Amino acid sequence: MCRKHNIEKGSKLALVTGASTGIGRQYAEQLAELGYNLIIVSRTESTLQKAAHEIEEKQGVKVVTKTMDLAVEGAAEALFEWCKAEGHIVDVLINNAGMFSFCDMINTPVERVKRTITLHDITYTVLCQLFGKDMAERGGGYILNMSSFSVWMPFPGLALYSASKAYTKSFSVAFAKEMRYKNVWVTAVCPAGIATDLYGLTKKWQGIGLKLHALSTPSFCARRGLNSLWRKRKCIVPDWWCKAFIPICLILPRFAINWLRNFTMKWQK
Repeated sequence: MCRKHNIEKGSKLALVTGASTGIGRQYAEQLAELGYNLIIVSRTESTLQKAAHEIEEKQGVKVVTKTMDLAVEGAAEALFEWCKAEGHIVDVLINNAGMFSFCDMINTPVERVKRTITLHDITYTVLCQLFGKDMAERGGGYILNMSSFSVWMPFPGLALYSASKAYTKSFSVAFAKEMRYKNVWVTAVCPAGIATDLYGLTKKWQGIGLKLHALSTPSFCARRGLNSLWRKRKCIVPDWWCKAFIPICLILPRFAINWLRNFTMKWQK
């Protein structure tokens, strides 16, 4: 963590979506460690309240919770208006809430398609627009958007997920170039495999993935993400070694793609 970004405890506020577990929980904890008060947002009230209590007890900062579904139309506007009504001035916005889909498009329920695109693309974009404008008018701020390494992996089963995250990356980089002149700094984070429950992996397989270095920990991803945000980088891949695989992912021959599809069909759902 960049200790130079420690602030006077409670002097600034960070909003983290999808903050009750996984990477979002780590963003919240690491921001609290730096001194930020928090607004944490998630769909599941019980885990959200538990996270808030534990962070407050450990770090001594104020944590406000907001239970809401961000994968529905109008969610971004509702969250922004709630913050305004409550008098919350957000200095750091972490757009982390996400949902994973691994299934051929024609077998994917239409409702999942709509919710994935709404959450990753519409909600992220409108939150960036609303909070970004507010930050610019106040003289500056930070926005971090979670994309994915899968933007370089448009493979069978990932059509919906990788495309929605590709939008997040592309939008974030362009938005960063617009907002830098207003002292608002925007970063897209594109992690590869992370040991969380997002992919449906059991704890056993998450542990195996960590031992084989095929997966990274949520704390590592959050730390690299925040460090890159403070350094005003537009886009990063947390695991440096994953960058070497980007050209390979883009030039895989058809027979390899076909083999991959056949191999992974049993996990599609």
